[in-house]
Order: sequence, then C-alpha cells, then structure tokens
Amino acid sequence: MVGKRATRRTKATRKPGRRISRRAKKAAPLAAPISMRGIQDISFMEVRPAVLEPPAKSPEKRALLNKLPTNPIIAPNPSHRWEAYQTFNAGAILLDGRVHLLYRAIGVDGISRFGYASSSDGFNVDERLPYPVYERKMERLSFSPSASGGGFGGCEDPRIIKIEEDGRIYVTYNAFGPGELRVGFTSIRVDDFLNRRWRWSEERLISPPGEVHKNFVIFPEKINGRYAILHSISPKIRITYLDSLEFDDGIYINSYHEPHSNGNGWEVAVKSPGPPPIKTSDGWLLLYHGLDKREPWKYKIGLMLLDLDNPERILAVSRYPIIEADQSYENIGFKPGIVYTNGAVVKDGELIVYYGSADTYVSAAYIPLDEILDYLRREMELTRDIDKEKLLLLNGSPNGMIIKSHA
Repeated sequence: MVGKRATRRTKATRKPGRRISRRAKKAAPLAAPISMRGIQDISFMEVRPAVLEPPAKSPEKRALLNKLPTNPIIAPNPSHRWEAYQTFNAGAILLDGRVHLLYRAIGVDGISRFGYASSSDGFNVDERLPYPVYERKMERLSFSPSASGGGFGGCEDPRIIKIEEDGRIYVTYNAFGPGELRVGFTSIRVDDFLNRRWRWSEERLISPPGEVHKNFVIFPEKINGRYAILHSISPKIRITYLDSLEFDDGIYINSYHEPHSNGNGWEVAVKSPGPPPIKTSDGWLLLYHGLDKREPWKYKIGLMLLDLDNPERILAVSRYPIIEADQSYENIGFKPGIVYTNGAVVKDGELIVYYGSADTYVSAAYIPLDEILDYLRREMELTRDIDKEKLLLLNGSPNGMIIKSHA
C-alpha cells in the first residue's frame, strides 16, 4: 500500500487534482555527465529522474515507500577528485532535529572514503563538505576493484548510532583491501561530530581475520544492560551482547550467514541487515536486503519487526519488498538495478530511508511510521493465521559467540 501521500510528482508530470509537496518544489540541478575512466571501464550520464508509477500491486495489500521526486539527493561531484565517480550507501543519524549523513564515495584514485552531508528537513541536502571526513589507513591496495561497489580498498557502507549514556557516536562499516573484507569499528564524541571535528577513535576490526564478513549493526541502546550487535539475519537472527565496546586486540565477533535459507519468502537469497534497528512502540524495526525470486539479479529491501526485549525473536516480516529499483536513476550507474540501504531515521512521524541507487547515488524514500507499523501488524496476523513458517527466520537462536584469537 502506498503511503497516505501519493507518489509525488513535479508540476509538469503530476496528475490533475494532486497536491505538490513542498519537498518536491526545490529540485537541485544534477551534475554534468561523468565518465568513469581507469578504475572501471564504464561510462554513464546522470539522469533527471522520471517519476514512474509504482509496480502493479497484488490484490493483497503491501507497503511501498514513496520515493522523493527530487532523487537522487547526493550525486558524484566531478570537481572533487575523491568523490568524482560514485557517492552512495549513506548511513544516517538524527541529532538536534537535523539528519546527518555519512556516505560512501569513490574517486579517481579508487579509494573508498566517507563524505559528510546533512539536511534540516531530511530530504533536501543543504550542507555537504568538500573533503572526506573518514578514511582508513591503507598500507597497500588491491590490484582489482572490489565486487562490492568498486574501489581498490578503504571503507564502505557506514552504520551510525548514538548511545545516549556514552556521549559517543559509534560507526560500523565494511573494511576492505588486498585479501580482506572485514567489519571495521570506530567512534567519535557527539560534540566533536556536531562541530565537524573529525577526531575518530582508532579503527578496530571486529570480525575474525581470514574470514569474509560485512554489515554488522549496533542497537542504539543497551538491551538488558548490555551493548547488542546484530551480525546475521540468515538463517537466524544472531546477536552478540557485550559489556564493553572496547574490542581489545584479539577479540572478535564470530558470525555465520547462510543466504539461501528462506524457502517461503519473496527472496531467493537473504543478504544482510540494512540500517541499525529503529525502536518503535511495536518492536525493533529492521530493514534488510534480499534478492527477489522473480528478479534475482536485483537487490531489493524488505522489512521485519523484532521483539523489544528479545530481539532474536521475529514478530513480523514483509511479504514483499518495500523498496525496489523501478526508476531511471536506480537502473543507470555502476550497478544497475541495485537498491541498498544502511541509513534510516524517523523524523516528524515519518520513516525516511536513505538508499544507494545503482551503487552511484544516494536517494531517499519515506512513509508515515504509523502506516508501516499498521502494515506489519497485518502481516503478523496473516502469518499467525495462515502460515507460521512464513517468518523469515527461526526464533530463539543462540547468541553469536565472542572468540579470542590465539594467533
């Protein structure tokens, strides 16, 4: 079901009788054509978005998020060498009424870094720094670009949370380079972040060496007095609980992922959690990535609801994706047909999801939070009454283990 506000259109394309949102009136001009030379043998042009009708809905109700007509909200900037080719996959956090974004950027040297942008209304980016705000210390680079979005090394896909009692912002991300793809971790004081003083803590790698791991997310508050890190959703929800986020040398989170574990859902493969879980009155809202059985070459975004006190217990799962690639800017770029999210906030009663489009742009989609929770309640009732095995994963999984390396 599309949100209470219909998919928004510019004045030239809207249908008679539909209002134009104030958010749609200020479409920023897009950058000039970009050629990706040297790193990827691909050329493409930025495109003005064509706001298309949503895919035909099945007779059963579904929740399909509204995409901003002014998408993409962040595009590569050819005047900045470090972000000239790709700007995508933004982490998001709401602080003092303003949405702050850390986005992945790749430029002419093939290094993946984080840039910073922010928005007062959550939709129109009115601040964007001309320099990267975080990058890894790399002794050497890979000889070939990463299959995970490109680049020869660096950091990708930041997930941002704030723990109120700590006064710190924590960021998990994927750290990659020659022969490694692991989960990185850093933090910064809230006042430093807000004042653009980029005094990040030293990087910690929190997944075991010699193993491929991605996409760990930290809950934004302690659960039963302990920090909680969700590191796998397939075949079960796996959460590791910690007394500290120090991660001394040799301490890692042991994780396990089985992508082809869901025989009953819309996915042919369940990939990973998206943004950190969002606390609601009904449970923890968790977006995730999957490959659709009908279009297994495309990433799509689904939704699940986890129990507040025991988040390893799944309460509801969306039977359909809530975001999928059906716009021109999602199908032209480094990876056509890919939508990927690692940032979302609730602002003024709306769930706003920031997602990468074609591994090239940052876009935004939104829906009233009450509407998405109503949808999940209906999914919960349908699951209970029709097919209890519809749940994506088995409930009550064991925690992820903490292991110490003896190497």
